[in-house]
Amino acid sequence: MKTVRISLNSIDKVKSFVNDLTKFDVDFDLVSGRYVIDAKSIMGIFSLDLSKPIDLNIHAETESSVEEILAVLSPYIIK
Repeated sequence: MKTVRISLNSIDKVKSFVNDLTKFDVDFDLVSGRYVIDAKSIMGIFSLDLSKPIDLNIHAETESSVEEILAVLSPYIIK
């Protein structure tokens, strides 16, 4: 599992983020405080406080698939 911090501070960003995630057959969780939700759920994402950075847990099997996912998600990742 790999964890990165992301920012989803606009409705358009949330929509494109979910569209990018659905390209992968991997489980993603968003963690904000004590809440954990499925990152492919738009309704779930909007239940979180989007004004703060959120942790994204990527449950990928191989390191190469993690690198591919991180390349696609780079616009959302906080460096």
